[in-house]
Amino acid sequence: MIKNTLFALILCLQSPWVLAGIDWFKDESGKTKWQHLANWSSGTLIIILSITAVYLLITKRRAYKANQELTAIRKDLELRVQERTATLDESNHKLKESNELLESEVAQHVITSDQLRTSESYIKDILTSMPLMLVGLNKEGRVTQWNRRVEELSGVPSEKALGKTLWEAYPTMTVVPEHIQQAIEQNKTIHLKQSLRSLSHFDITIYPLQGPEAGVVILVDDVSKQTTAENMLIHNDKMSFMGELASTMAHDINIPLQAILMDLKRFKNIMADSNSLLEQGTGNKQIQLLDSIYNDMSDKGDQVSKIINNLLTFARSRHEEKQLTNIVDVVEHTAKLGREVISVSDGLMFKQVKLEWSIEQGLPQVSCYITELQQVFLSLFRHACIAMQKKLDQDGYEPTIKIILSESYDNLWIKIHHNGVGLTADEQMNLFEPFFSSDEDAEDFDAGQHLSFSYYIITEQHQGHMAVTSDVELGSTFHMQLPLQH
Repeated sequence: MIKNTLFALILCLQSPWVLAGIDWFKDESGKTKWQHLANWSSGTLIIILSITAVYLLITKRRAYKANQELTAIRKDLELRVQERTATLDESNHKLKESNELLESEVAQHVITSDQLRTSESYIKDILTSMPLMLVGLNKEGRVTQWNRRVEELSGVPSEKALGKTLWEAYPTMTVVPEHIQQAIEQNKTIHLKQSLRSLSHFDITIYPLQGPEAGVVILVDDVSKQTTAENMLIHNDKMSFMGELASTMAHDINIPLQAILMDLKRFKNIMADSNSLLEQGTGNKQIQLLDSIYNDMSDKGDQVSKIINNLLTFARSRHEEKQLTNIVDVVEHTAKLGREVISVSDGLMFKQVKLEWSIEQGLPQVSCYITELQQVFLSLFRHACIAMQKKLDQDGYEPTIKIILSESYDNLWIKIHHNGVGLTADEQMNLFEPFFSSDEDAEDFDAGQHLSFSYYIITEQHQGHMAVTSDVELGSTFHMQLPLQH
């Protein structure tokens, strides 16, 4: 730029206009005025140098601004490069993470797929191997599931059953289309029971599917063994109750019968010696003895008759319906009946026992089977007599039974306490359990020590509760709770 300027300046100095201007520096004689020329040249040079200096300053300032702008641009470019680099690094990092995540998801998907296949296989094995009959049906009633148990009982393999209606595949199935439709439309589980000639028993459950596809699943459980076992258990319980009742009644009847037989034997011996007694003058005493024996036989006969009548009354009551009654009247009537029919083989009779009563006033009536409750109270009185008999040899002992009747929390409470020998822990545990006796231990069976029949009447027939608290020295208390119906 400077070179060009100097070159232009030299050209200007050599131009005709400049050369013509030199004439101004000559005098009239044509001589050059060098002093003026030098002054003019130096002034011109100074002007040129000043212009050049100003130009250089302006150029330098422009260059400085340009350098600053270039520096700013470079910094901006560097910043942008850094940002782009950071963004690229971040993108690369995210891409790497995405690739890793994708690889992890792919691996997890593979694992999940394997687990799903394993689970499907496991569930299929469960459905196939389960002991219940399992049949899956769609909404048209066509088979979608047919497990091995159905194959065994129906004789139809799953390949032939799938796609058919249930009744085409298994005609003897008692499930009807209405059951299937009801389960689907009402979206509820249906339970059915089926018995074939009382030999086979099935519990059938139909429940609707909750998924997007409508359909049902039918579960058929063969409960023949369970039902047979339950029926056998019920039969055994009934036989145990009847055996307990029969043994108790036989015990009650046997005591007066033995007394009658003993009186008859004594009567026979007296009659055999009647002639010699009359000759010896002791006939009146023997006649009085015979009269006493006769009266005792008559009393024992009446006792046997009342025991049998009580048994017949109980036998007739099996079709009896519940009725509202005053429980106080039932207990008092049973106590009166007990004085006539209950006696212990060692001599203690119920009529010799002191009865103490504690009755809450205004007791409401209770719905009950009167005759059955009478048998419960008779059994408890008999149990008490057996326990009190064991203390008769103690000085000053008075056999006593306390009867407490009260109401609490919509329930009627009956407590019967005796002061005889109490029950041990083992006896309390087995008191209400049914007793099964074989021929070998039948003679050891003590009917008065088992109250399973009474427990059954209170808990099953009257939906109440029965328990015992006992102390060997102080006696036992039987607690009975009967629900009230207001």
